[in-house]
Amino acid sequence: MKKVILITGTSTGLGLAIAVQAAQAGHTVYATMRNIEKRGTLDEAARNAGVSLDLLQLDVRDSASVLLAVEAVITRHGRVDVLINNAGVGYVRSLEQADETEIQSILDINYMGVVRCIKAVIPHMRQARAGHIVNITSVGGLVGQPFNEIYCGAKFAVEGLTESMASYITPAFGIRFTAVEPGGIASEFANSVRANMEASGGLLDDEYLPILQKYVAGAQTRRDDGAFQTADDVAQVVMQVITTKKTPVRIRTSDWAEEFAGLKTGLDPDGNKLRRLVMERFLDETATD
Repeated sequence: MKKVILITGTSTGLGLAIAVQAAQAGHTVYATMRNIEKRGTLDEAARNAGVSLDLLQLDVRDSASVLLAVEAVITRHGRVDVLINNAGVGYVRSLEQADETEIQSILDINYMGVVRCIKAVIPHMRQARAGHIVNITSVGGLVGQPFNEIYCGAKFAVEGLTESMASYITPAFGIRFTAVEPGGIASEFANSVRANMEASGGLLDDEYLPILQKYVAGAQTRRDDGAFQTADDVAQVVMQVITTKKTPVRIRTSDWAEEFAGLKTGLDPDGNKLRRLVMERFLDETATD
């Protein structure tokens, strides 16, 4: 069935790949970005794929911007079938080194940005008694990693948000929730992490430096081991998620990610066992979906 899909963070990388693949599948796609002057890469990808996309300005840091974009879609179609919260930013620096302004920015984009977008669409999905909210998180939302504590903390928060809302909003109103958990993506996201580090002082010559150098040196090994996927590969998993009948609460996007997070997900890979348990313990309700 043709869906109306709203995607955040589509100027490059995974968001762009999802937008193009969704349009190729015949869906009506609203691709959004903070600065629409950076639309060139998306427009070129759409032309090369022979698809058309609707572009909207949306800054996940600004509630008014989010509401305007959502209302534009509602005005045209009366519904948003799928929201894909993809906009995000990486950050590699120890908590001790991090400036509080930088920390607030990471949390504002990676967590509060998701919250703002969900708050904007969920009244319409609740009225329709249907919808699917897909949050792009990370294996970093399951497993804490060196020098990623601020980024991982934000992604852990999105995981908790997803689990909690799925435990009662899904059975009550038919709105599904999924956290998509890639390992690494070879895209502009990694470049932005490096740029952010350079902008905030680069590699600091302190006691953390030798540990950070080990972390950076290990990136090539992780790449060789299959940690990094292409944006198109991850987008294919997202497309499977929004078309499957049995919706996972969480899903990894590669064998590497599955193995890496296996100690936390092995007993309940898709999160639905835990969702049912929470429903039973807190709501005295048995899942039927």
